[in-house]
Amino acid sequence: MSAPSSKPTVTEREARQVAEAAREQDWRKPSFAKELFLGRFRLDLIHPHPLPPAEDSRRGEEFLAKLRVFCETQIDAARIEREARIPDEVISGLKEIGALGMKIDTKYGGLGLTQVYYNKALALAGSACPAVGVLLSAHQSIGVPQPLKLFGTDEQKAEFLPRCARTAISAFLLTEPDVGSDPARLATSAVPDGDSYVLDGVKLWTTNGVIADLLVVMARVPKSEGHKGGITAFVVETDSPGITVENRNAFMGLRGIENGVTRFHQVRVPAANRIGPEGAGLKIALTTLNTGRLSLPASCVAAGKWCLKIAREWSAAREQWGRPIADHEAVGAKISFIAATTFALEAVLDLSSQMADEDRNDIRIEGALAKLFSSEMGWLMADELVQIRGGRGFETAESLAARGEKAVPAEQVLRDLRINRIFEGSTEIMHLLIAREAVDAHLKVAGDLIDPDKSLQDKAKAGANAGVFYAKWLPKLVAGTGQLPGTYGEFRHGIDLSRHLRYVERGARKLARSTFYAMSRWQGRMETKQGFLGRIVDIGAELFAMSAVCVRAELLRTQGDHGREAYQLADAFCEQSRIRVEELFGRLWTNTDDIDHKVVKGVMGGAYTWLEEGIVDPSGDGPWIADTTPGPSKADNLHRPVN
Repeated sequence: MSAPSSKPTVTEREARQVAEAAREQDWRKPSFAKELFLGRFRLDLIHPHPLPPAEDSRRGEEFLAKLRVFCETQIDAARIEREARIPDEVISGLKEIGALGMKIDTKYGGLGLTQVYYNKALALAGSACPAVGVLLSAHQSIGVPQPLKLFGTDEQKAEFLPRCARTAISAFLLTEPDVGSDPARLATSAVPDGDSYVLDGVKLWTTNGVIADLLVVMARVPKSEGHKGGITAFVVETDSPGITVENRNAFMGLRGIENGVTRFHQVRVPAANRIGPEGAGLKIALTTLNTGRLSLPASCVAAGKWCLKIAREWSAAREQWGRPIADHEAVGAKISFIAATTFALEAVLDLSSQMADEDRNDIRIEGALAKLFSSEMGWLMADELVQIRGGRGFETAESLAARGEKAVPAEQVLRDLRINRIFEGSTEIMHLLIAREAVDAHLKVAGDLIDPDKSLQDKAKAGANAGVFYAKWLPKLVAGTGQLPGTYGEFRHGIDLSRHLRYVERGARKLARSTFYAMSRWQGRMETKQGFLGRIVDIGAELFAMSAVCVRAELLRTQGDHGREAYQLADAFCEQSRIRVEELFGRLWTNTDDIDHKVVKGVMGGAYTWLEEGIVDPSGDGPWIADTTPGPSKADNLHRPVN
């Protein structure tokens, strides 16, 4: 049978409707971050800091000890970087210790670790070699285990999860050469044929795809009699006839990952392998990512800890003008930033992960904020380490070793971390995703007022509802507990963290007022003000991080575990964060957004091509986007299963 040969053509409005339909529409559980964006500082949702049950901690620590031994004795990070491949024996060893099944329930042969300990394990493995951390994360955070855990049938779980726990590596296939964060244009098709579907299309950036045994594939089912159609998720066996791994991609960093281009030509997939109903694929993908995104902050925490260790050791050994460079204020400020920010990233990660484990709160915004904040801050910390190391930071570990110095891979860590600002939703897309969730309450009561398709009657009804909502909501943004000097006094122990929490409370109300002013000013055009929305989200991320560090510091104090030092780090981070927040608030209304827009129009209209003169472009020939016309593959199959 033949597959559709043309890509879907959609308007901007249609694309937004597809994304909106995939959103989880209801808020059945409380959300600390959602309340924060609405100007309500619900400290009770995160304090006292939630803790895992003792048995979960025991099992988690037991596995971490085993994984540490494996990482220290079996993983040669320099070899992986040099050969751009994780050796088969390392992957086999990870299978043997159960690392493929960390998140899989014990009844299916997995370890059944909590999200907290799964992330600790990813951080540990990623510190030994980031590519190993990515392999484990792509397999369990977004690969077959997670969507089946959330949406799979009992039969699917029984069939696939035991394999994923011990032997079968999985991958997640959504992106296409011409489709990134706009899934409405997804071109890979799944045509119903009896008790099967026939897949045709090409998928790009398939992390683990080169060595995977099982795939989660997102494909478009055409609407027909008896078939609702829409983007749908399938579990696909990689050795199915018609699947070809056409290329193993190479990158700036993470050189050991097995990421490729996969073509499907007339690939028959049993209907029993469909995950959820037809048309639920995007919802499944987004829901999977709610907790799946927490794997990226885990890698950033690991990188921060390593950057701090190297910065401390190097800055004590290196002297400048008769003193260790750490004693110089310019370098000391960078070390303080790395230390305080590492503490903050771990606080955000552990809090979000524990909330995911308890399942009392809706963490869709918290998980997204953790990913956004960690990926941006992780990159900055690595960049500061390279600067502290100077020329040695720019030099490769192999070169350093060759001339007799400690092989510190600072430049590699910088390269490896860069992808986190793009993986699983770029920073720009995360801004929009979080902003949409943050203004959800406003759109529910006033959305019809700015919807051009709504009738005058609908708009009148929406206006009445909005009036009632804002009459109750706006007065609460004028004053709050953040203006009372004694509030949050339990966070005052030598160092006063209560003042930072009061700042967060005041900042949350100011953030909510700013959002309301913007909606009043721009109304339907609000969604086009991406610069403004990005700053709103960044402020929320900083306020969330400040809350997390204060709560974590107090937890460590009560446990008698470095409490004084934790308070110092929390205080330093909050002071640094407050400076960033004030700058962001100022840039909400004083910025270059309008002139930037004019310049962009000039650039794209060719007005400044004269500025490009005087260079040679070393880029090779070829189209900007590769051809993805359905059909049989003309390339050798590079699929390489690891047995």
